[in-house]
Amino acid sequence: MELHHHYNPYYLNVNPLPEGSGGERDRERDRFPQWSNAETKEFLAVRAELDRSFMETKRNKPLWEAISARLQQKGFTRTPEQCKSKWKNLVTRFKGIEAMEGEGSRQFPFHEEMRTIFSERMERLLVSNKDKGKGVQVQGEEWGEEEEEEGEGGEEEGEEELGRSKKKRKVERIRRGFEEGVENAFKEFARRQLEIQARWIASAEAREAERRAKEEEWRRTMVALEEERKAMERTWREKEEERRAREEARAERRDALLTALLAKIEKEGL
Repeated sequence: MELHHHYNPYYLNVNPLPEGSGGERDRERDRFPQWSNAETKEFLAVRAELDRSFMETKRNKPLWEAISARLQQKGFTRTPEQCKSKWKNLVTRFKGIEAMEGEGSRQFPFHEEMRTIFSERMERLLVSNKDKGKGVQVQGEEWGEEEEEEGEGGEEEGEEELGRSKKKRKVERIRRGFEEGVENAFKEFARRQLEIQARWIASAEAREAERRAKEEEWRRTMVALEEERKAMERTWREKEEERRAREEARAERRDALLTALLAKIEKEGL
């Protein structure tokens, strides 16, 4: 991801003071205290709610005033300029971390909030582009408001050339942002496909293991039934042999009696 900024992304939110007395610097710090994590989270929550409005208008000054008012309602006193400067700082730092492919995100406590804002923004850009059937054409910024409201939106006379140059840079930035968004969307799609495939493979393996277990149980059952059948068959054969032996014994006794009876009759007849 290509970065376009003119200052260190990790600098403090307090603007550098000109050389002067220590008392003057202390008074400046009292007037502009650093942002706490709780205050920054509230600020990002409000900024996320108004992100669509920032994308749809050139004149963002009323929006920063609205954010300042919302923060005051929550007990945080910040001017619109401070809110705007804080947003630029957060965007710059987030861009630096994204350029390093996420390295250092642990040192940036608001990485997930920023990623959520820009992910939702890119989804809106993709939907808008799909609906229009042409390139992304939105008013506002793709990353931040680095150039917004300068010269009151280019309305002053005699600065048309500067306005065109700014517009060209802004369009180029939006184009790059869109391309990066599409690339990230494809990467996310590929990642999800791999996750789905991995889950499907795991599910298939689980089903196969279950099938094998059931098949093995069925085989054991069949073997047990076959052994029982063979045992019953052996028992039946043994009983059948005993029955035949008894019948043969009775037949022999009957033949012996008949033979003896015939012999007696013949003897008496003589």
